[in-house]
Amino acid sequence: MEDISYVVVFPTIFSKNKIPQLVINIKKILKIQNQEFKSVKRDGDIILVDANDPVFSSSTINLLFGIEKIAIARQVKNDFQKIVSEITTVGGNLLLKGERFLVKVEGTSKGFFTKDIEIAATSNIIEKKSNMGARPGTEENFDKLLYTYLTKDNAYICIFSDKGQGGIPYQSQNKNAICSVYDEISAISCFETIKQGFDSKIIICYRQKSELMNLVKMINQIIPRLVKQEITLEFFNVKISQAGIKNYLMFINSILEIMLHEAKANKISHVSLALSPLMFSADFIDHSMKQVFKKDRIPVIPLSGIDTKLFEEAKEIGLEKQITKLEKLFMINSNEIPNFSNKDVDFAIKSKKKVTVKIGPNNVHDILDSLE
Repeated sequence: MEDISYVVVFPTIFSKNKIPQLVINIKKILKIQNQEFKSVKRDGDIILVDANDPVFSSSTINLLFGIEKIAIARQVKNDFQKIVSEITTVGGNLLLKGERFLVKVEGTSKGFFTKDIEIAATSNIIEKKSNMGARPGTEENFDKLLYTYLTKDNAYICIFSDKGQGGIPYQSQNKNAICSVYDEISAISCFETIKQGFDSKIIICYRQKSELMNLVKMINQIIPRLVKQEITLEFFNVKISQAGIKNYLMFINSILEIMLHEAKANKISHVSLALSPLMFSADFIDHSMKQVFKKDRIPVIPLSGIDTKLFEEAKEIGLEKQITKLEKLFMINSNEIPNFSNKDVDFAIKSKKKVTVKIGPNNVHDILDSLE
């Protein structure tokens, strides 16, 4: 059997019963990004992508949710000697002088223990790379991980691996949701809504045109995860002052009314609220949820239960420089529930502008140009 290299996709534990949807999403995103592939198939609990360009394809696939990790790996038969030989070869090619390495083998073994492979491969690498000073590391201290995963018939020796986005596959909930992006917290909430498997409609609310560049840059990090060739975004101008916590809460309440209006018009069942109990009072969150229920919609609070991991998500959508601003937003300390103005909401709804964009490298400029 000829050795073959695959892009190997490891679903999250939450996605193992949703692998068919993940396979569909992988095929879609590769086609959207013009990445050629021969096949996408399962081998046990993992997904194999036979791609023309494994490096670019793995990077593209890793935009998706529902993935624990992704690797480029060599496939050999699940045979003790073949596996040890391939790990030794791959490890020898990857290791640099003086590096500590760790051989890790997981999966389904046949007639041997995974630990046996780890010991044998480690010994072989030490012997063959003694001139480079390569030495074994520990679980806590190593420079390179030489990871291998075993299925019933095959073994996959990883040449490269990267951490996935987690979550579950897009659209696997079979429910639609509307979310709004109007600042950094709401962008992370929208990201989380998609990560939780909802088919998400995104609207953007802004107070001044000067905010649009920053908002569109955030949106540009989110929309590739919708696994669509073409996205329609809707922009609403909400004329509320930027000064003070009371105005900020009024702004959020006004956006909720806009979302409820759009949810009804588009027959969307769920409304995603960018509200964290770590940031907003329970009274404010309860009030928002009641407003959603009154309109026969179901509220989703994707940030509930997320604490400092929120800052990791911020980095994922390019908000590293906004961490300080996020920290200030978390300093809100108010039980007030300010009323919104029907006049402001009506103006915002009438200001709606639709922008349809094809996913590509110039999304930010295309969106901003369409708004002019």
